Amino acid sequence: MEIFPAIDLKDGKAVRLTKGLMDSAKIYSNEPWELAKKFEEMGAKWLHIVDLNGAFAGEPKNIDQIEKIRKNTKLKIQLGGGIRDEDTIKKYLDLGINRLILGSIAAREPERVKELASKYPVAVGIDAKDGVVAVDGWGGSAGIKAVKLAEIYKDSDIECIIATDISKDGTLQGLNIEFILDIMRVSKKNVIASGGVASIEDIRKVKENNIYGVIIGKAFYEGKIDLEEVLKM
Repeated sequence: MEIFPAIDLKDGKAVRLTKGLMDSAKIYSNEPWELAKKFEEMGAKWLHIVDLNGAFAGEPKNIDQIEKIRKNTKLKIQLGGGIRDEDTIKKYLDLGINRLILGSIAAREPERVKELASKYPVAVGIDAKDGVVAVDGWGGSAGIKAVKLAEIYKDSDIECIIATDISKDGTLQGLNIEFILDIMRVSKKNVIASGGVASIEDIRKVKENNIYGVIIGKAFYEGKIDLEEVLKM
């Protein structure tokens, strides 16, 4: 099981949102790279970064901060938010990012994303609201069920799927394990669980169900989870 501490970037700062609402942003650090360094010192191997401004704009918006994080840590980085074309993928790979997360484009142009995944280290982000895929920073709907989209990627070269129940995200109400397992079942891919992690119990559930990974965000920032303890698991 891989543990992915999360840094969400908004206006150059590390924030957490509730249910993906930008106006709910709570700032946790003005120097996100220092947070990343802290995660590395705790024993993390991976870091999950989302460029929130980029997700809404459809293009990178926090690249300076991403560069600082890359330069100051040896963590493997998976990055999402506003990655909509091959040039952006190449730019981030040149920067030293290890895995790119495609969300909106993965819902709208799956065949294109499959082609990109055959050439680059790509993960698909499936963010669901009431079971339906949300796009454009969760501000719009793709009009397709999350499980249907996951099934489309069954025979592709994507590295994994990051599955998020938006209704749980940032709420500290616990993971929607059934949703994660449904995505695993239909896609036959490694799945990273995201949204609502509240306690060590959520991490145990992930491990017991042989889920590939879990993203830890607000639970760490609000002191609900001891990250060092989790990493030792």
